[in-house]
Amino acid sequence: MSDARGANRQTSTFDTLWPAILDIGRNPANGGYRRFAWSDADFTLREWFVGEAERRGLDVEVDRNGNLWAWWMPPGWSGDPRDAFVTGSHLDSVPDGGAFDGPLGVVSAFAAIDIVRERGVVPAIPVGVAAFSDEEGARFGVACVGSQLSTGALTADRARGLRDIDGITLAEALVRAARDPNQLGPDRHLAERVGVFVELHVEQGRALDLIDAPVAVASSIWPHGRWEFTFDGEANHAGATRLVDRRDPMLAFASSVHTARAQAQAHQAVATFGKVLVSPNGANAIPSQIRAWLDARAADEATLTALVEAISAEAHGHATLDSVGLQVVAESITPIVEFPEGPRARLTKALGRLGEIPVLPTAAGHDAGILSAQVPTAMLFVRNPTGVSHSPAEHAEMDDCNEGAEALADVMADWISS
Repeated sequence: MSDARGANRQTSTFDTLWPAILDIGRNPANGGYRRFAWSDADFTLREWFVGEAERRGLDVEVDRNGNLWAWWMPPGWSGDPRDAFVTGSHLDSVPDGGAFDGPLGVVSAFAAIDIVRERGVVPAIPVGVAAFSDEEGARFGVACVGSQLSTGALTADRARGLRDIDGITLAEALVRAARDPNQLGPDRHLAERVGVFVELHVEQGRALDLIDAPVAVASSIWPHGRWEFTFDGEANHAGATRLVDRRDPMLAFASSVHTARAQAQAHQAVATFGKVLVSPNGANAIPSQIRAWLDARAADEATLTALVEAISAEAHGHATLDSVGLQVVAESITPIVEFPEGPRARLTKALGRLGEIPVLPTAAGHDAGILSAQVPTAMLFVRNPTGVSHSPAEHAEMDDCNEGAEALADVMADWISS
């Protein structure tokens, strides 16, 4: 934050909360974050969440899938939450990710409660703050594990069998965390308890910077998914094996990377091979196998399907040419999410003090998109001046973060007032 932008702003709850988590899970080599699910960093962040909830007198709950909930109940309320206003996001990160993706929404949720209380608003319905487990899928390969389990989009059996790079299953990780993996499964009371879920998130792009606006409302989330491409060749000596005798899977994989870029451009979409595992991974050995994960996203489901089919077909052609095998498996596919007009219009109206509010689509996946299958959802974006995300360079100005917390408080106050 520049001196000019921040000189006249008093210290806020957000300013106090934000520094408390900045060093948790940070990689000193590059300043990025490694906050993987059920890791030490994750445990520390969970402890921070519980502490902040308890400081505000909120009731804390960990559900069957490891998602964290903190409840602010109306005066005289008895029994479980019903038709609640829920906000929040996630606390985990991609490998060497930025500080804002996920935690901004959780910190802003606590800050918004403080702002609403300072305004003297008394809730007529329960208010919840949620932190969903393993949204990024960085450790076990499937995104939005916590919210997918809760909605039934991910089965408990499949979730328990997910493995990290060290071969540890999610079930084993949960046992190490003193949790029972047999408890995983759908939250049958989700639709009863949550009246609306509003997720605040840093923008992953720079549309707001280009129009000089601090916050926006989301219109939709592009359909997207992850596919595992396994190229099987034959390990051999890098020096002693003639070129004509090789079955090198790296060649077919490399050609497929170029194919993904070309097909994405042709379909006006995006496609990325971002994670690669090489076996045996020796500098002087021809690989026996390449496992690579394709992330693909498009504006509509038909285009996404056509894109992945085209990439897969060409990849099979490259594999055949190089005498290697190829198997393509869909790990996760999320359909398009159109945020409902009702909650979206209510957010826009509640933010009337800001003037005309931009309404933007996003190509990034979120827990709000998963939950939308069962409960009304909406999203707020906070300006990202560079558009960089999933990187240590991800950034948002503190003025804009505070504006986002205030905007979330405006929405919360409108929704919960009697």
